[in-house]
Amino acid sequence: MTSLIFTGDTLSMSRAVAKALSVIPVERIASRIYMIRGQKVMLDVDLAELYNVSTGNLNLAVRRNSRRFPEDFAFQLTMEEYDTLLLQFARAKAGRGGRRTPPFAFTEQGVAMLSSVLKTNRAADANVMIMRTFVRMRTMLATNEELARKVAQHDQEIGILFNHVKAILAPPEGAKKTIGFPVPKQV
Repeated sequence: MTSLIFTGDTLSMSRAVAKALSVIPVERIASRIYMIRGQKVMLDVDLAELYNVSTGNLNLAVRRNSRRFPEDFAFQLTMEEYDTLLLQFARAKAGRGGRRTPPFAFTEQGVAMLSSVLKTNRAADANVMIMRTFVRMRTMLATNEELARKVAQHDQEIGILFNHVKAILAPPEGAKKTIGFPVPKQV
């Protein structure tokens, strides 16, 4: 539930939402983007927290609008993937207050579709922040790939220079001068 801020005689809900979302740093959102099945995804529990709704209500809205969430937008993790998450991210185990079903994972397109299913101002505003984070991560990845390509090119050029310097410093191949008194060959 979004808190309301009274400023003079006017009620400003958008300012309250903007202020609440400005507290969510991009790093917090980025740390909740996981690589599962070769795709960058966010889990339902993380999205529910950002949207300020319960995980059950978020998943209920997804099930009620399943046509909007094809397999490339959202998918439910297998038990094996879920167990891996439990180990990697210290999620609560079932039976100890945790969930009993594997979570849903939402791709970038699935997260965008969630804003049309969850029709709250908080969800729409949080969705904008999440989309910006996905775009920023994509930009950083492209920059890193370009940087890796440049480093590889420089490594190759440095290797060539190293071989040239090695060739210059190596003694010339040829007849070696004998040191000392030459002994005549006997015939």
